[in-house]
Amino acid sequence: MDGEEFEASQRSREWFHSLVLVPGAWTVLRVDGRSFSRFTEQRFDKPFDLRFSQLMTEAARALLTEFGARYAYTESDEISVLLDPSSEIFGRGVEKLVSVSASITAATFTHAAGEPAQFDSRIWIGNGPMDVLDYFSWRQADAHRSALNGWCYWTLRKAGQSREEATKALEGANAAAKNELLYRHGVNFNEVPAWQRRGVGLWWETYERPGYDPMREMAVTATRRRVREERELPMKEPYREFLADLIS
Repeated sequence: MDGEEFEASQRSREWFHSLVLVPGAWTVLRVDGRSFSRFTEQRFDKPFDLRFSQLMTEAARALLTEFGARYAYTESDEISVLLDPSSEIFGRGVEKLVSVSASITAATFTHAAGEPAQFDSRIWIGNGPMDVLDYFSWRQADAHRSALNGWCYWTLRKAGQSREEATKALEGANAAAKNELLYRHGVNFNEVPAWQRRGVGLWWETYERPGYDPMREMAVTATRRRVREERELPMKEPYREFLADLIS
């Protein structure tokens, strides 16, 4: 077997290297922190710490920029990044999209935090805009549910209950019961900062920047693009309407 044949035989074993996204599909890359329950408990305030949220937002900003994405959404230790259906980045190769998105997130978070963190990545595919609205509605509902559970659990822990006692106290409790539990401890969940309950959204927006043209000796206005970070996202139907307008 000559050199070329040997190389070809080895490359043929890269079974998933040729796997690509369906043409024209709406694609979301979702990146999650690995073993972050232990990582965050040792380093950040509970149930929420603005410092941690800012680290995740910085990573989401990096993904939005590097992938030229339409929208990025982060809640807890996860980030969802919506690619344009026409995106051809990395030739739409699944291996590249997954590995690079995880590595960018890990590198950005690690650099900002000053200590190593690991992330994994997966791909979600939708057939059209309605699927996209359903996806982000699903993730925001998860954010709300996780925030309520987190607030209840850590409220009980700070009140002196053990890990096992707090977990058992919440077993089978519905949302109304959890809200009542918090109220008894002086917490109105509806007044908790919106970013904790609804997540944080990032997208590109255009703005006008005043300038001066020295050649014509006159004031001019230039259109620029920047990333907007929103910590007061709407929810439910208004959120879907906002997203529909954003991706239209």
